[in-house]
Amino acid sequence: MENEKKQTLSLIVPQFTTKDYSAFFLAGALCCTITHGAMTPIDVVKTRIQIDPAFKRMSIVSGTRHVIASEGPKALLTGFGPTAVGYLVQGGAKFAGYEYWKKKAVEFTGSQEAAVKHRTAIYLGSASIAEFFADILLTPLEATRIRLVSQRNYATGLVTGFTRLAREGGLRELYAGFLPIICKQIPYAIGQFTVNEYCHEFAFRSMSEETRRNLSGTSKFTLQLGSGIIAGFAAAILSHPADTLLSQINKGHGPTGSMAHRLVILAREAGFRGLFAGLGPRMIMTAGLVSGQFLLYGGIKDALGAPPGLEIHKEDGDGH
Repeated sequence: MENEKKQTLSLIVPQFTTKDYSAFFLAGALCCTITHGAMTPIDVVKTRIQIDPAFKRMSIVSGTRHVIASEGPKALLTGFGPTAVGYLVQGGAKFAGYEYWKKKAVEFTGSQEAAVKHRTAIYLGSASIAEFFADILLTPLEATRIRLVSQRNYATGLVTGFTRLAREGGLRELYAGFLPIICKQIPYAIGQFTVNEYCHEFAFRSMSEETRRNLSGTSKFTLQLGSGIIAGFAAAILSHPADTLLSQINKGHGPTGSMAHRLVILAREAGFRGLFAGLGPRMIMTAGLVSGQFLLYGGIKDALGAPPGLEIHKEDGDGH
């Protein structure tokens, strides 16, 4: 009984307020819309490599040159509107949701020891649930973006593209990509958050408590950047096959039938090599995205006076 009481007392969970969660949401929204918006040119070329036979054997550099030569520099910003708005709502829901579900999961375990023991499951579960709800907001805007990029002259921008897609296809078309989006975004979020958590844990375990408390701004920046790049590589590799299928689905490729059936057929037709087409540029893009997001997220949270997120890292020696 005494032991149980001791374990429960060792569980220190911050009591985040509505204001804290609002700050997490705003920081997540801004960090995602800024980074994804800035990556639009790379994403345009990456999407073309995935779905346009003319781009099939091109690299990100030769693909970019081809787009500029045939359509002009402005074409590299195709889909900027839905990208910026889509990731504004998705980023806020994802980052705030991750903080919320991680806290709930830690409370559910009942002790610091149990939380540390099951931290991988907590990271995976929190990232997955947060991403699922965030994707409900993202899917229609992502469908609009891919339609704008893949079908030249489809619409002039976000509003006209979204309106046309909604009018011609209704909810069914707007959410046609929901299954492949969650197949893509949930592994992405798992790679992003779980690998980032473990990179920080690995770094912190090699430091004394005093060193960790007194980290300089440069050291913090280097740690966040390095962790973000590694997490970005993991996120890209885990989510790339579904990203390729999502581009195909939104262009109308594949047989008729249920979404699961279409995905299986498209995956079989693409093969291993086809599913990973465009992975190189996407790894570069995702490393930039994820590291940029974590750097901006931390900076914006600090500027808003928000508390740090809940940490459940294992430390050397005491097993906590």
